[in-house]
Amino acid sequence: MHSLGDPQSSAPSSQPAKGVLKGFRIGGLGMTVVIIAFLVAVIFAANQNDVVGWIVAVVSLGWLALAAFVVFSIQKAAKRAGARLTEAQNAFNAAAGRAPSSGSADQGGTRVVSERNEADEIRDLKLDHSFKIVQVQVRVVEDERAKGEAADQDTINRALETIAITSTNARDMIKSPGGSAEPVSGTIID
Repeated sequence: MHSLGDPQSSAPSSQPAKGVLKGFRIGGLGMTVVIIAFLVAVIFAANQNDVVGWIVAVVSLGWLALAAFVVFSIQKAAKRAGARLTEAQNAFNAAAGRAPSSGSADQGGTRVVSERNEADEIRDLKLDHSFKIVQVQVRVVEDERAKGEAADQDTINRALETIAITSTNARDMIKSPGGSAEPVSGTIID
């Protein structure tokens, strides 16, 4: 499976030709015919040295200029469309929380954004433990509240205090790097 804009996803026949005449494939046979007609008209006009020959040469030069304009306009429009497609794909990837697509073939469309290290794994384990503590304490509060008037208020107060302490500790673990007290920033991935 290939992502949009992946250079390997298109067939080799649709790849542009290399070299000076790389846009020549767009016009192909039609452009060749117009060039040959112009050259023949110029040669005949030069050999015959008559007005009709030079008029034909000027007309074929006009057709050659028109064909070249069309070919180069199509090339420019294709480049702009490709750039807009890449821009739209990167915007979509950013909105979806994925890395932007890359145009280079050597990376194969995949780019490492960040690698997880052992500290990340330990922090995630601690956060998971904190959430489990909160879940247990919520269950304790719910069980005590279900008893009605026979509920032990001290147990409920201790559970709420444990939830408060645990959530504070968990929030401290996910603060922004650098020790600042600013909230965590980033992209949420569903």
